[in-house]
Amino acid sequence: MATMKNFQLLSLLFGFLLVAPIHAQTRLDLIELPPGFNIEIYAEGVENARQMVRGGNGTVFVGSRSAGKVWALTDADGDHRVEIIRLIDKGLSMPSGVEFLDGALYVGAIDRILRYDNIESTLDHPPEPVVVTDVFPDKEHHGWKYLRFGPDGKLYIPVGVPCNICDEKGFGEIRRMNPDGSGMDTFAKGVRNSVGLAFHPENQQLWFTDNGKDMMGDDIPADELNHAPQAGMHFGIPYCHQGDLLDEKFGVGKDCKNYTAPVAKLDPHGAALGLTFYTGDMFPAEYKNRLFIAQHGSWNRSEKSGYQILVLDVRADGTVLNKQVFASGWLQNEEVWGRPNDVLVMPDGALLVSDDQTNVVYRISYTK
Repeated sequence: MATMKNFQLLSLLFGFLLVAPIHAQTRLDLIELPPGFNIEIYAEGVENARQMVRGGNGTVFVGSRSAGKVWALTDADGDHRVEIIRLIDKGLSMPSGVEFLDGALYVGAIDRILRYDNIESTLDHPPEPVVVTDVFPDKEHHGWKYLRFGPDGKLYIPVGVPCNICDEKGFGEIRRMNPDGSGMDTFAKGVRNSVGLAFHPENQQLWFTDNGKDMMGDDIPADELNHAPQAGMHFGIPYCHQGDLLDEKFGVGKDCKNYTAPVAKLDPHGAALGLTFYTGDMFPAEYKNRLFIAQHGSWNRSEKSGYQILVLDVRADGTVLNKQVFASGWLQNEEVWGRPNDVLVMPDGALLVSDDQTNVVYRISYTK
């Protein structure tokens, strides 16, 4: 009889991985959720799991940053636990961003957008990617992408600044383009490092997170939640931080009133990343259209912050009524065992959460 080790080696040769025994399970009891909610492992062994997207046939695709890999997760028997993890591609340059349209997987890898056609019918033998465009800057600092198709059919892509803070043409933007790479323009400016885009389910307007400048102190500047109902808005960077704080260098002679302030200030250095509006029917009715945000967690505070999931009651007009911690516990007495990165609503209403430190995707469900 083949040993488990030999069986896993055979699995690797055929291009997929079986999910390993759960190692993060013992820590799930540390996660605090509202009453009635439950968290479990959806997939394990997803190296450096970052942005997620669900394909038309149910495959969950996951990008990575440091791993340079793109994954495909398959729950073949519908038990809400992934049985097969396939490696779609490797050796890419920070392929953090993933999106899906018309049977094709789109991957953002620093200076280019790749497309894998008919991907769900070729998971065992993925095709060579089509280079949709390679006109993005090749700077790695804040260069990893987050992809989202908008209501206009265009692909929206942030281009972070290649520094802690600087003023360089062609950076600090959210761009958009047609699915074939044509018609690229700049939708928004003054965006330091957004790794989360979402469109409101009622009016389809853009909301996005933005990470604040480093090394200004523990409590400034705040990370931002921004609302962009139209093209051409400027959100302040590098001149103004958090809507009301001029930069000591680039803010000279500027006025924060000339830029669009965030609709909500988030924890300074909490690293607010992926976000999604809740459109499912599993959670209680009050969660409908609420905004979930993954906080990856700080690296430059004397006391750590973030490492949790926020939920915000927002309105389509840009009003934020309240902000609460929905899930926490990945930070224990200044020790970090997990880092939430992205959130994805599944068809059954459950919420997936990627964790690029534990290489896990969690599933949060609700039981009355």
